[in-house]
Amino acid sequence: MEQTNNHTLRKLFEYYKGHYYKFILSGIFYAIKHSPTWAMPIVIANIVNHVTFGKSNVIQLVLLNGANMAGLILLNVPMNYLHTHFRSYAIRSVEANLRNSLVRKLQQLSISYHKDMEAGRLQSKIIRDVENVETLSSQLFVSLLNILINIVVALGITVIKNRIVFVFFLLTIPVAALTIVAFRKRINKQNHKFRKEMEETSVKFMEMVEMIPITRAHSLEKVEVEKMENQVKHVAEEGYHLDIIQANFGSVSWAIFQIFQVGCLVFTAFLALKKQIQVGDIVLYQSYFATIVNQVSSLITLVPVISKGLESVSSIGEILDAHDIEDNSGKLKLKSIDGVYEFHDVKFSYNEEDNILNGINLLVKPGETIALVGESGAGKSTILNMVIGFILPKSGDMFIDGHNMKEIDLRTYRNHIAVVPQNTILFSGSIRDNITYGLTSYSEKQLTEVIKAANLSSVIEALPDGLDTMIGEHGDKLSGGQRQRISIARALIRNPKVIILDEATSALDSLSEKLIQDALNNLIKNKTTFIVAHRLSTIRQADKICVIKNGVCAECGTYEELMELRGAFYQMKSIQS
Repeated sequence: MEQTNNHTLRKLFEYYKGHYYKFILSGIFYAIKHSPTWAMPIVIANIVNHVTFGKSNVIQLVLLNGANMAGLILLNVPMNYLHTHFRSYAIRSVEANLRNSLVRKLQQLSISYHKDMEAGRLQSKIIRDVENVETLSSQLFVSLLNILINIVVALGITVIKNRIVFVFFLLTIPVAALTIVAFRKRINKQNHKFRKEMEETSVKFMEMVEMIPITRAHSLEKVEVEKMENQVKHVAEEGYHLDIIQANFGSVSWAIFQIFQVGCLVFTAFLALKKQIQVGDIVLYQSYFATIVNQVSSLITLVPVISKGLESVSSIGEILDAHDIEDNSGKLKLKSIDGVYEFHDVKFSYNEEDNILNGINLLVKPGETIALVGESGAGKSTILNMVIGFILPKSGDMFIDGHNMKEIDLRTYRNHIAVVPQNTILFSGSIRDNITYGLTSYSEKQLTEVIKAANLSSVIEALPDGLDTMIGEHGDKLSGGQRQRISIARALIRNPKVIILDEATSALDSLSEKLIQDALNNLIKNKTTFIVAHRLSTIRQADKICVIKNGVCAECGTYEELMELRGAFYQMKSIQS
């Protein structure tokens, strides 16, 4: 894990390039802002020494020292603003760029990656873990800068005034190091457990919200509440263990350094009695030692924050370092396609053991409509995913217009296809936004035509804001059939060369199904179309029907040909009749 963290940290440092000067300026203003912290002990020591020795001009000296301190204190306000301005701008920019990079990487990662990774876990990484990294950056810069300045100044002035006291001060460093080493592994381990439980909670919470209609329909509210209560209990337990470890860490370090503080007071008082230092210097050294102790204690209390931040760095690295990406660099860009598909002995498996496709051989000509039928799990959706380019053959070859799918830029290829999935995917926005999703330009005439073709006209006319009606999260304000028709309209407005319909009419009532089927029959003319359907009556007009069985095309032909054959298709149709 440490090796992964180091690699990810190097990547993260790339985001800070271009902001170094802001951090430098912020550091300078921060040092000036905190100058009273290390200047005050000198002033107090001088005043005590002046009063102790009873100099004639003691009042003037006291007033002069007081005026100098007042000037430094008044500088705090503008210096604090400038320090915060440069620091916050730099860190917030890094945070935004990091989130944008994660979003871009998620868009590059393969569909297989997204199927294996729950959405809630990804959401936790992009929101919670990036916040932790931002906190880490802020704490490291502000706290470490403060610690560094105060310790360096305190040690620097001390070594100039008295090297014996300086050596005593140095004893705190190995003690601090030993304390950190003693607790670091335990804190890191518990932070990892807590982060995993938080991710799991995010996943289960999203599932619970999405399942509320089913839960309510089956009166399973109590079951879901108990499941979430158990998960929340796990989070609370891991958080409690983390808090206890951190509390022990803080209390042990505090006790050790307070003992050192008392030792410093006794030691400097002894030196004053021996006339090796002045009486005022007791105050000076005590203040500086308190500063060093406080700063070292602050450094120790930073360990849990750093550990938490580094755990989030590791979490983010799981995305940034993921190699399962769709790499289109250097591949053939397709400006247009005809829609000729060839499958040559194509095999595919999801688990590297059992093939879902066992040697598909298929030719689809331009403008043909091909329907894929078969039992659930036969491989129909796998073939569609291959046509879309989500997956590629494990063995054998698949060609589009004579080009091997493994050798083409899939992004440019997908510009020529449109997909209507079985499970409609809509986003919170207007109907117009969902239909024209991703389009840079379109005409109102085009929009009107696809709305009519998708049998949406009456639906839109009945809505208060028409096309600009907000449909809610995932289109929850619409019926299942209405959502499906919006999905169809979204595909049609792109005027693609290839259309992929995965149970596209499954959510429609009988009347809507007939209307939409008629519209689809007109609109898919001269377009290569792949259809997966369980209701065999909807694919009667297909140019070719392929029965997928045991991972191969068991039968292929027109509706009439397959019915005459009285094979697998005939049996399936007989069952549905």
